[in-house]
Amino acid sequence: MSFYTALARKWRPRSFAEMTGQEHVLRALTNALSSERVHHAYLFAGTRGVGKTTVARILAKCLNCDCGVSATPCGECASCREIDAGRSVDVIEVDAASRTRVDDTRELLDNVQYAPTRSRHKIYLIDEVHMLSTSSFNALLKTLEEPPPHVKFLLATTEPRKLPATVLSRCLQFNLKRLPVALIGARLQHILRAEQIEFDAAAVQLLSQAGDGSLRDALSLLDQLLAYGNGKALEADARAMLGTVGRDQIAQLARLLASGDAAALMAYAQGLDERASDYAQLLEQLAALLERVALKQIVRDYEGDELHPVEELTELAAAIPAEDVQLFYQTAIIGRRDLALAPDARTGFRMTLIRMLAFRPGAAAVPAAPRPGGTAVSAPPAEGADWASVLAALDLQGAPRQLAANCVLVGREGATVRLALDPRSAPWRTRAQEDKLAQALSRYYGSNVRVEIDVRESEQDTPARQIERAQAERRAQARDQLEADPTVEALKQRFGATVLADSVRPTEPES
Repeated sequence: MSFYTALARKWRPRSFAEMTGQEHVLRALTNALSSERVHHAYLFAGTRGVGKTTVARILAKCLNCDCGVSATPCGECASCREIDAGRSVDVIEVDAASRTRVDDTRELLDNVQYAPTRSRHKIYLIDEVHMLSTSSFNALLKTLEEPPPHVKFLLATTEPRKLPATVLSRCLQFNLKRLPVALIGARLQHILRAEQIEFDAAAVQLLSQAGDGSLRDALSLLDQLLAYGNGKALEADARAMLGTVGRDQIAQLARLLASGDAAALMAYAQGLDERASDYAQLLEQLAALLERVALKQIVRDYEGDELHPVEELTELAAAIPAEDVQLFYQTAIIGRRDLALAPDARTGFRMTLIRMLAFRPGAAAVPAAPRPGGTAVSAPPAEGADWASVLAALDLQGAPRQLAANCVLVGREGATVRLALDPRSAPWRTRAQEDKLAQALSRYYGSNVRVEIDVRESEQDTPARQIERAQAERRAQARDQLEADPTVEALKQRFGATVLADSVRPTEPES
């Protein structure tokens, strides 16, 4: 019976030349080894699956190779083979997560002063070193301060901020980066070809994106896909396993947005709901498609990628105006961020699509609604002609809010919001206040807008005037009620009292 070895283990790099990415780390280590300026302690930090432990093991081989210290260990000598197999007596690998007690650390370091058994150096490789207790760090610190010449410490962690500053100051620290999707994809394709496995380039792209910067995670997903797809890595199987919607469905969403057909768009969204879609992922995929469409619009020679062929991008780039692409993209990423705040993910997704149509430049007005009695009245246009309602929703305080309250909305054309400012309030207008108002409106509309303000009289009431009129009406009602009060009437008849009209205030707040 043969035993299967996971791809992440089988294809673990054995030398710096086989590493994927992290050139900034490999260059520094190679130069140090070549010039024989090797520090006694190294700290490799970075997220999971980016090569921290792998780099440490290769460095251990570089230091203890029987052929001498160099950046290219032979890989064939007894020392190299023992390190690769994890059974070198002079390379002590420790998982700090399982040895946090100070007694464990002291036991580990008791033999530091003794020379290595057969190799050039005694190397301590401590993984997830941030898991050590404070007492353990104190015990380790003593050795880091004055290490014997034959000892090297190779530390790895995903949480360098949790290490004491005293430990960090005694190590050379290297931060390993998340790997780009392209690098992960190239490595997966290399492995698939070497293993003679049938695959789709689109499936590799999906796995590379799902790996989220971690080659190990991407390889684990590849193992899972091979099991799911009966030894093949095909796009349909990858989408089914990852729970992603087909690219044709995402492209259809974009086409419906371009058409502006709200009924068809909502019906299509309902169909996606019946497939129990991941709405955050849907918006993420839609934003990714829109980014490629924008690239095609600005870079005519852009040829797309494995997930978005050039024919599809050419079609959508011609169908969707550039400003709509930008609006749809911005709305998609904001909607994805706010899904957790929605009543449920389905509602948040549908509302995001509605916003895309409602806020697009030149969006049609909402159909007229009949009054009781048959008279029709036009509903406000989608950009928000009810300026008082828009103002109530804006995140504005102080002078910028006073500026906005003394304006009326003239209209919105594309990314420009035109306002008319009451001449009596012209002193409120400054460049700083206009900028703050534009920023608040950009957050409200979900896309960047600029504000143009004309100082002139308007037939419409500003929100400030509406408030003034409402307050005056409430004061008049309060005076009338006071004049009609029997007690007040009796006081006037008996003592000749009069009511000071300007002193009358309604009992409710006037804000």
